[in-house]
Amino acid sequence: VAPFRILHQTPDSQVYWSIACGSSREEITEHWDWLEHNVMKTLSVFDSNEDITSFVQGKIRGLIAEEGKGSFVKEEDPEKFREGLMKFEKCFGLPEQEKLVTYYSCSYWKGRVPCQGWLYLSTNFLSFYSFLLGAEIKLIISWDEISKLEKTSNVILTESIHVCSRGEDHYFSMFLHISETFLLMEQLANYAVRRLFDKETFENDLVLHDPLQITKRGLESRAHSEQFSAFFRLPKEETLKEVHECFLWVPFSHYNTHGKMCISENYICFASQDGSLCSVIIPLREVIGVDKGDPANRGVSISTKGKTAFRFTEVRDFEQLVAKLRMKCNATSSPQHINTEVAASSTSDSPKDFDAGPSKMGQRDNSKTVGTEALMTVYHPQDAENLDSKMLKEKMKEQSWNILFVERGHGVSMFRTKKTRDLVVRGIPEALRGELWLLFSGAVNVMASNPGYYTELVEKSFGTCTLATDEIERDLRRSLPEHPAFQSDTGISALRRVLTAYAYRNPQIGYCQAMNILTSVLLLYAKEEEAFWLLVAVCERMLPDYFNRRIIGALVDQAVFEELIRVHLPQLTDHMSDMTFFSSVSLSWFLTLFISVLPIESAVNVVDCFFYDGIKAILQLGLAVLEYNMEKLLTCKDDAEAVTVLNRFFDSVTNKDSPLPPAVQQGSSLSDTKSDHPKVDITDLIRESNERYGDIQYEDVESMRCRNRLYVIQTLEATTKQNVLRVVSQDVKFSPGDLEELYELFKKEHFLSCYWNVNSPVLQHHDASLPYLEQYRIDCQQFRVLCHLLSPWSHCANRDSLALWTFRLMDESSDCLINFKQFAYTMYNGSFTDKLKLLFKLHIPPAFTEVESLSPSKGADLSKEELIHFSQLSGKLQNVRLLGKGKVDIQAYLKQWQDELLKKEENIKDLPRMNQSQFIQFSKTLYNLFHGDPEEELLYRAIAVVTSLLLKMEEVGRRLQSPTSPVKGPVAITEVPAEIPRKGQEESSSEQTEGSRAQSLRGNHEWSFAFEQILASLLNEPAFVRFFEKPHDIKVKIESAKNLQLKARIRV
Repeated sequence: VAPFRILHQTPDSQVYWSIACGSSREEITEHWDWLEHNVMKTLSVFDSNEDITSFVQGKIRGLIAEEGKGSFVKEEDPEKFREGLMKFEKCFGLPEQEKLVTYYSCSYWKGRVPCQGWLYLSTNFLSFYSFLLGAEIKLIISWDEISKLEKTSNVILTESIHVCSRGEDHYFSMFLHISETFLLMEQLANYAVRRLFDKETFENDLVLHDPLQITKRGLESRAHSEQFSAFFRLPKEETLKEVHECFLWVPFSHYNTHGKMCISENYICFASQDGSLCSVIIPLREVIGVDKGDPANRGVSISTKGKTAFRFTEVRDFEQLVAKLRMKCNATSSPQHINTEVAASSTSDSPKDFDAGPSKMGQRDNSKTVGTEALMTVYHPQDAENLDSKMLKEKMKEQSWNILFVERGHGVSMFRTKKTRDLVVRGIPEALRGELWLLFSGAVNVMASNPGYYTELVEKSFGTCTLATDEIERDLRRSLPEHPAFQSDTGISALRRVLTAYAYRNPQIGYCQAMNILTSVLLLYAKEEEAFWLLVAVCERMLPDYFNRRIIGALVDQAVFEELIRVHLPQLTDHMSDMTFFSSVSLSWFLTLFISVLPIESAVNVVDCFFYDGIKAILQLGLAVLEYNMEKLLTCKDDAEAVTVLNRFFDSVTNKDSPLPPAVQQGSSLSDTKSDHPKVDITDLIRESNERYGDIQYEDVESMRCRNRLYVIQTLEATTKQNVLRVVSQDVKFSPGDLEELYELFKKEHFLSCYWNVNSPVLQHHDASLPYLEQYRIDCQQFRVLCHLLSPWSHCANRDSLALWTFRLMDESSDCLINFKQFAYTMYNGSFTDKLKLLFKLHIPPAFTEVESLSPSKGADLSKEELIHFSQLSGKLQNVRLLGKGKVDIQAYLKQWQDELLKKEENIKDLPRMNQSQFIQFSKTLYNLFHGDPEEELLYRAIAVVTSLLLKMEEVGRRLQSPTSPVKGPVAITEVPAEIPRKGQEESSSEQTEGSRAQSLRGNHEWSFAFEQILASLLNEPAFVRFFEKPHDIKVKIESAKNLQLKARIRV
């Protein structure tokens, strides 16, 4: 028995419940503090002592189970996991393919009362189950429906996780390890969003491509690896293997800095945690020796080719670490060493190879010759003999950097400290800019491991003609047109090669506006191949998802920027009634790194800071710009006035230390003409942004990015929905609310087919860059499921055939997919004539096809394979547009929209006639529709009367057309109505009779009916009119479908 215990007693009860125990006063005090912060504050919401006791019991049992589950977390006790998996499957009834990742004990807040239960995290759903005091709570939320996921706290809830889904807020609290839980929820939500909404960046992600392979440990390690590679600017493929707390000896400061050593496959990195801002990146390709240090200090010494030795001390298991690192270096040093040499030689030798080329290939080869000099060195060479005051300052800057290199090392393994950042803030010297951009961005590492890649890419992409290359050609001469480098073929050709090569390398991005402006600046200071790798670093690592069709990354960072404005500039947010102003005005800041709004000589200083500090530098500068103009912005009456204030400010920004000649500087002439506006030096502005907002942490920015990504994507989805509903509402007669619910069901059906199918064809066809209506489409199988749930004719015996014919009718492009507009049209929401016209069109080509199940035992039901087979019988697929990766045919879409505009209401006289076999099937369908109706007997008699009348009308019409030709077999024709089965007859025998009768009739002249004839005949039968004009409550169908959609998918 533990010497210290905490007990719980209900007043007026003799029973004491053991809540916690400890072997020391310190241990039991820790338990007491946890109870005070996490449980006791919550007890005030309960009305009775019994409720408090029940809640505390459930909470403590859950914590005990959670602690016991710790072994499962380490995958050492699969029995616990198997038990949790069985509960998960039993409670929620999801398909077997739904993979449970992990589960936690927690409380779910229903109003102001917490319900103790279990939170289950699976690949596609967040689920919660609680059963206490006879009350069951079951909650299932799809990850793709979550718009907000954050950690919050308030008076009652010390720390909780807030989930917002489809406008509803859900709160979960009292986790044993809330940070771990939140990290996994964040990973799963972002995984689902990327997989379902943003396939451009997901397709090449082999790790998460298969939902069945996702594990808790895998998600956690992936999150840590992503943070590691992003922080140190390493290739995305790097995986964090080990983390060691240790000290690193800083020779130039003569002290040990405390931090973490992080080791991946090809890099050893260190980041201090004591505020010294010291970091080091050591590629294993540079390591020449790993030795043990002083055993008393548990030291590890690493020597590099740059004659620098890094001494780490207080490393746990340092002997094992030395052995591992030696093994890594022996395995990788020789090939990596060769790669480095090849990379160095490729940049110098490749031009010689191409110099010999023109004699064989003529002038055409000039566009493939890779440039070996930065354009700035060609167009603005420095005059070493005639140094003016600005050039002297430039030389002093260079000297400062050279001193830094001597002290802290030169190259990829240099010490990066606060002094490094201070020098970057002052502006990198022109001569060192390209080299340091390459170093700080991490592009130097990718380039070293891919020697000759760019030259090969230029060869492959030369002469290609795509939508991207067309756009590149259009924008080439819009890229810094005032700079001499881009007024000549040399600069234009280099820009074309880099952009075309990148579009060839990454067709998911291809080319996006703003890439030309950024690449132009890169080419000024970096060699052509270096500029290419810098562009890769920016587009694929530093500004993820910026340069795709929906610029999601830029929108996410704008949302982060708005959040920071609310925190740091509250008076500005109070004045601005609409925060979207900041989004509209700052988009170009993020997309072009301020290059498009600042003079070039000032913008390059911003790019310096961006390559060193990442997006944090742009956010800080944006805040500084708004604060600098705060007073003027607060007096603005509208957005246009505020934009004018900011534009004048940017025109006044100068760089007094820029060594560029006045002819090139964009700010010099402008500042002279606008002398009334005070000049602002870019160095002072950047320094002020660092001083005022430098406390913004990288980790906080990444957390805000992750949080706002869900919100941005759901906002884009809401915009898509609004546009689709606006278009569709003009053609259907549903109420706005019902139409929105139908859209959600339609979209949900699209996603349900993607949840458990890695290679879902529907997911492959989803492309957010397509017109709104075409973004979500469903196939015949999905359409059948929705028809069974929503159609008022779903009770019909041949409902599968009806669904198939309806789908074929709507599939106008014959690509076996239909959009929401086509789906909504099929929900039979019209007058008697509209419904009858739809039924008529279902029984004539192109919709109608003979359907016969291969399994007679199933009756009229069709298997999935049969359904897909019959839906594809429309001949050749007419793919007028290539979806996904292919080039979008803009002209085809313009023609389609033009046709839509010119489309007139369909005239019933334009409908083709229905032949005899189609009419027999039409009659059978009517018979099936009427089955079970209260007026069933009347309707059956009406069918017989109408069919008899129609056949007599046809007989008379044929006699009038050819009076000399007697019609043979009138008795046979008039007997056809008798083939329609009476109530109680076997349908199979009627089908045989009808089939043989139709066979005999083919020997005679074909007879057929026009729609007007059928309409006129049916209008004479009141029972028909009452049946088709009977109102159907679509709301009831929708509510039922929402509850049954997931179960229907499971059955399928």
